[in-house]
Amino acid sequence: MRGAISIGLLGAALVLTGALFDAEPLYVPGISFVVLAGFCSAWVAAGARGVTVTRTVGARRALEDEPVAISITVRAGRMTLPTGVIEDPLLSKPAPLVPGRKTTRIQINARFRRRGRKLLAGPRVIVRDPFGLAVRPGSGKGEDAELLVLPRIEPVLAIPPGGDGAGIAGAGRARPHIAAEVDLDGLRQLRPGTPASRIFWPSVARGAGMMERRLRAESDTRPLVLLDPRGAAVDEDLDAAVRAAASLTVHLARAGGCALLLPGERRPVILEPTMGGWPHAHARLALVDGAMRPSLGALAGRRGPVLYVAARRVHRSPRALANAPGGGRILVVPGELAGRRPSFSVAGCHGYELSGARAPHTSRVVA
Repeated sequence: MRGAISIGLLGAALVLTGALFDAEPLYVPGISFVVLAGFCSAWVAAGARGVTVTRTVGARRALEDEPVAISITVRAGRMTLPTGVIEDPLLSKPAPLVPGRKTTRIQINARFRRRGRKLLAGPRVIVRDPFGLAVRPGSGKGEDAELLVLPRIEPVLAIPPGGDGAGIAGAGRARPHIAAEVDLDGLRQLRPGTPASRIFWPSVARGAGMMERRLRAESDTRPLVLLDPRGAAVDEDLDAAVRAAASLTVHLARAGGCALLLPGERRPVILEPTMGGWPHAHARLALVDGAMRPSLGALAGRRGPVLYVAARRVHRSPRALANAPGGGRILVVPGELAGRRPSFSVAGCHGYELSGARAPHTSRVVA
């Protein structure tokens, strides 16, 4: 109200000066200024009373760069809305109110470039008169809202020449072949209730008694995507690694099933082609930060391909990946390895098949 107060004081000074010096021409502007200041102050105060602001967010989860429809509705109290603006952090500049109406609605198509949990501060209304003399916030304020931005899914692209995508394609197809190779994990004495299909009949023929096949867990043969978010040089590298892990998980799960080992977790998330558990895993990927540590010990018992997605631009194979006994080892990094040709790219990262590589720069390890 500083502008109205200043105009009112100016008007009072003109009236007082006219009275002291018997200058009647000063009465008209002085009284006009006083009346104008009082009218603007009263109008703005009455217009700001009873104003309500509501905001509707079209989704609680959204992919990076995906538009989210947000609606803001401003309703007046007893009188119609005076002039003013709507302020919201998602607006590039305040949106004007429609004067003379009971309701004003605006639509926002917001996009979020980076994943994570976003806290949206509530919108508010600033009421003012046409001359800008009196300014006052509305009595109502919109509630804060929370939105989870998920890492977007990007296609896995083969890179010829030098890389035909065999690494990722093989990982997607490897599960049935590897499962057949490691299906038999040994023999043990026959237990009651064992299906006849698991009885090892050659032992019966040799007179060694009834034995049954011991089968290895199927989850050990699935392609495993492991995300290591540590050591990213810039935030963009970490985000690229998370997008790559999400994209590879979706690609492999739809190709026959895979497992995703998230930082801080000891057990991987198993995903089938139906993608039943993907929404929960996707949300957890959105909250990954660079301080989380992966459980590298989980690689010891894996018999399927391992896709190690690193957030740092490593130039040598990580020790845990080099010692993994799986059927294939693939290193995915945000950048390129010197002297190596990638077999595929995904979300700004490149994948390198390390299973058969024995070159000095790839066989050396880092801590």
